[in-house]
Amino acid sequence: MNFDYILADILTNWYLYVSMPFVAAIIGYLTKIVAIRMMFQPLEFVGKPPFFGWQGIVPRKAAIMAGIACDTMTEKLITPGEIFDRLDNDRIIHEIEQPLLQSTDEIARDVLSHLQPDLWESLPERVRRLLIRRIQAQAPAIVAAIMTDVRNNLDTVFDLNDMVVSKLLRDKTLLNRIFLEAGADEFRFIRNSGAYFGFAIGCVQALAWAATHSPLIMPLFGLFTGWFTDWIALKMVFRPLYPSRYCFGLVQWQGLFQKRRHEVARDYVRLITQEILTPASIIDAILKGPFSDRLFTMVNREVQQVIDDQSGLARPLLLMTVGDRRYQAMKHAVAEQVMARLPQTMKYVEHYAQEAMDLEQLLSAKMDELSAEEFEGLLRPAFRQDEWILITVGALLGFLVGELQVLGMELLARPVAGFDHQALLQLLQPLWS
Repeated sequence: MNFDYILADILTNWYLYVSMPFVAAIIGYLTKIVAIRMMFQPLEFVGKPPFFGWQGIVPRKAAIMAGIACDTMTEKLITPGEIFDRLDNDRIIHEIEQPLLQSTDEIARDVLSHLQPDLWESLPERVRRLLIRRIQAQAPAIVAAIMTDVRNNLDTVFDLNDMVVSKLLRDKTLLNRIFLEAGADEFRFIRNSGAYFGFAIGCVQALAWAATHSPLIMPLFGLFTGWFTDWIALKMVFRPLYPSRYCFGLVQWQGLFQKRRHEVARDYVRLITQEILTPASIIDAILKGPFSDRLFTMVNREVQQVIDDQSGLARPLLLMTVGDRRYQAMKHAVAEQVMARLPQTMKYVEHYAQEAMDLEQLLSAKMDELSAEEFEGLLRPAFRQDEWILITVGALLGFLVGELQVLGMELLARPVAGFDHQALLQLLQPLWS
């Protein structure tokens, strides 16, 4: 095929050649959209498991993703001790004073009237109130002792890892949001870069088609566009870690994720502190988490100690009146009631805890201390998991679009023989002779 024929074909079918870079740009753009959606959607498996269907990579790998996020958080950013060291026992008691007194009144009346109804009913109201006031007077001491026990035995009553992982496994939408919102600009760059790189590849594709007219050109270039634009976009998001110069020093580039680390850190910390490391979640994890039975043991010990101390000289008489078994049951019942009412009582602490902990400021400061390699671990795992699948799907989609493009070319192309181009070729001859 000589140059005159190639030029004639381009002039005859110029609209097809012009369309090639744009089609390639569309392939690059759409394959990126598909790849990003495949990372996060659907939340649950759709199809016939295990092979015929799809579940978003992040939701499917939720346990691994949550574990990585948790490791980064607990190993690099914060420890349980740093959380609780910011809380003051006296301030906590002050915050819950009124609900605590109310709960103590209700607990005392419920337990005493249930276990020893005849004795309780026979007591004058003045004596009942005096007894309840004595119990209420000891309530702050019980809470203070429990808080001290919790602070001194954090590892046995609070599992931060379990709290974080359980939260993310239960709420896969939140797990997706951590990656999508923290890496919003990165995903936008990946999507748009597919169009830019695809357009450049489409220009080369047009020249290759003009030179060969091979039916393989379109699908092969489509495959290459889908694969290369995925691969290069991911590389440019995370590499290089530090600013580097390319093209003889004319172009400087740093991985977009590292370049935007302050904005990423801000969004990441905001999500973590508003959705995961909240006072309500921490309190709930202590009261209902895997170590809640150990907390009950602490509460039971403190309650029984206070009841024994308050019984004083009257304890032998009390044991004689109600019996040792019922006396022990009473102490245990009080402890159970305290545990049952703690979640509601501790809600009054949440506002103070939010201010005192100030986890957003603490985590932001810790994020600034991360190395580039450690910081990369915040978002990179979402791409590293089954990354080859995304790139392969992009390549296959590009190949299929290329096949459709070939069919379109064959249907729309006009034969060169029907085009009178001799005069124009003579006019342009000096340009290449």
